[in-house]
Amino acid sequence: MKQRRFLVLEDGSCYPGYAFGSEKDAIGEIVFNTGMTGYQETLSDPSYTGQIITFTYPLIGNYGINEDDFEGVNPGLKGMVVHEVAEHPSNFRCTKTLDVALKEFDVPGIYGVDTRSITKKIRNAGVMRGTMVNNADNLDEIVASLKAYELPVDEIQLNSTKEIKKFAGEGPRVVLLDFGFKDNILAELLKRGCEVILAPWNTSADEILAFNPDGIMLSNGPGDPTSVPEAIETIKQLIAQDNLPMFGICLGHQLISLAGGATTYKMKFGHRGANHPVKDLATGKISLTSQNHGYAVDEDSLSQTDLVATHRALNDGTNEGVKHKTKPVFSVQYHPEAAPGPHDANYLFDHFVDMMKAVQGGKQHA
Repeated sequence: MKQRRFLVLEDGSCYPGYAFGSEKDAIGEIVFNTGMTGYQETLSDPSYTGQIITFTYPLIGNYGINEDDFEGVNPGLKGMVVHEVAEHPSNFRCTKTLDVALKEFDVPGIYGVDTRSITKKIRNAGVMRGTMVNNADNLDEIVASLKAYELPVDEIQLNSTKEIKKFAGEGPRVVLLDFGFKDNILAELLKRGCEVILAPWNTSADEILAFNPDGIMLSNGPGDPTSVPEAIETIKQLIAQDNLPMFGICLGHQLISLAGGATTYKMKFGHRGANHPVKDLATGKISLTSQNHGYAVDEDSLSQTDLVATHRALNDGTNEGVKHKTKPVFSVQYHPEAAPGPHDANYLFDHFVDMMKAVQGGKQHA
């Protein structure tokens, strides 16, 4: 017998459906994702920490779960909302169903709801708090508790590595500053032969420079970029170095912009999903991109800094990239490491490696 479950939003909306995954209740910020594929990567992406994800594509779980495709070890999302969940997936790599995976990770899901209606509501009203409950008889009390719920502000600290980790390579040495990184960022660097040192989010500039790096990579991550002022100060000190290439992705892009003197703001409903068109302002080239962010850089605020805009989203005109006027520093809001794709912007990793090799010269590593 199917177990009833209800999705309740802080505006009082209540969507009845059926339960899958964990049996527990959940509360978090509800957002929507437009990707037609990639639910495994979304499930395991640290950037979704604290959020309940509504998938707009109706067929979720249809190729099952293979943890080799995961972007992180411990999913931080609070819940999953789908129109239909596949009970009998079909894929030769499948090792378990989505339902089983969510049970293992203790993440609740709800299916059989009108995801189109939920998505339209979020687009019109903006992201809001939501909860999944197995009993909605006391709806007024549920809504009151939702409105009183304080969203977490320590998502970066929860997801970042707690210790230095080293990955061997014969190429340039990269310090990957971890704000909740996706595994595929590391994979793209290793694929290009880089030696990678994974460091906690609060590693100081002196500690980073002591590794004698050829470049700095700033990872993606969840939450408000202004919540880690000490990291912003560290990045400011690193940018001040002579000829130290730096590449930021998603949250890393926002942190570079803040360190450079720009400002950020919380978006109405963010960009989450795939096939978002982004324009390179220098070449006019349009790339299809994967995105996952609820904050953006205020492009107007760049005018009083040493940063210039390099990319812009075609859907809403928001900033998608910056570079420093005189330093080998650049960043993008979207995900060039995207798995399962699109891969239009993957070349940016080659650009980063070329930058490091150009300034490496006769530099010797210990």
